Formats: sequence, structure tokens, C-alpha cells
Amino acid sequence: MSNDLLHRPLPPSMPQYPQNAWRRLARWVLERCGWRFVGEYPDISRLVLVGAPHSSWWDGVWGLLVKVAIGARVSFMAKRELFVGPLGWLLRRLGGIPIERSATHGLVDQMVARFAEQPQLWLAIAPEGTRRRVDKWKTGFWHIARAADVPIMAVYFHYPERTIGFGPVFETTADVDADVARIRAFYAPWKGKHRGA
Repeated sequence: MSNDLLHRPLPPSMPQYPQNAWRRLARWVLERCGWRFVGEYPDISRLVLVGAPHSSWWDGVWGLLVKVAIGARVSFMAKRELFVGPLGWLLRRLGGIPIERSATHGLVDQMVARFAEQPQLWLAIAPEGTRRRVDKWKTGFWHIARAADVPIMAVYFHYPERTIGFGPVFETTADVDADVARIRAFYAPWKGKHRGA
């Protein structure tokens, strides 16, 4: 199946890195591993990107390879303890933002401030908050998007067909439960490495 999306130029508003050898290498790895890409890149400068189902640490590996391969400057949050030594340097270079996971409300405020400061910012979040199956998603991603007045874009991993999909963009409303249910319903057909969403 064609992987045109992997090689397509990114829209001008999307945060991006220049073309380089790392992008070509990441594309080569993803294609050799059989991943295909579907959907469209939105021409939006600031958004919260949610990725699901998140059932394996491999999701992070593939996700980082995807962002390098397409040249998307996507930031992500990771626990502060990981940002030490060479790994910390690498995570920062890849867009990592160290967070203190116990400071939930402070985290939302910090991310909203970051959106206010940066004209281009895509922030990736795994709404399940864990690799285990959960009955209820964490709503931090919604609170960040709502307070920062940015949309939410759905990205999915569908392991049975080795597909990474760039899904629809959702606008938030005043009803967090309805919004999260609507976004989560989009993920119903997709299966992660070990389970669905």
C-alpha cells in the first residue's frame, strides 16, 4: 500500500523541522517495518494531539520515529525522572517536556502558559495515562486544550494492519464528559499492540 502521506510536505502552519538525514533514516525504518500512514495533516499551528490506544512501550518508539520521519516538531510530556544524563538530553532534543506527575493542576497551568508563549506548538498526550486498560480516560488533555483555546487532534495506532492514522480535529465544548466520550468513540475500531481503546 502507498505511503504517500509519509513523504508528503507538511502544511505551513504545522510546527516542523527541516529535511535532514535523520528524517530519511526514520522513514526507511518505518517502511521496512511495514507501517503505513493514513489521514491528513491539519494546517494548524497549535493543538493538543491525543494518541491511543496506548498499550505498549512500543507506542512511544513508533511515535518518536513518526515525528522524526515526517519532520513534525511535536512536544510531549514525560516524567521528570527520565530527564537525566544522555537520556535527558535526547528526550529534550526530541521535544520532551519534563513534568512532575503529582502536580496535576500545576501541570495544566504550565502547559497553558507554554501555549500562550509559543505561536506554534503541538503537544502529544496519551489520554489513558497508562499502558493498562482503563475504564475512564484522564481529562488533563481536555483541560489543557480548553484553557489554551486550541483544538484536539486524534492519532491512532492500529497494530493488526500496522497503520498509523491521523484522524479528525475536535473542538472542545463546555461539556468535558461529552467531548471525551465523542473523542474516545472515534477510537473504537482501532486496536493497539495488546488491546483496543
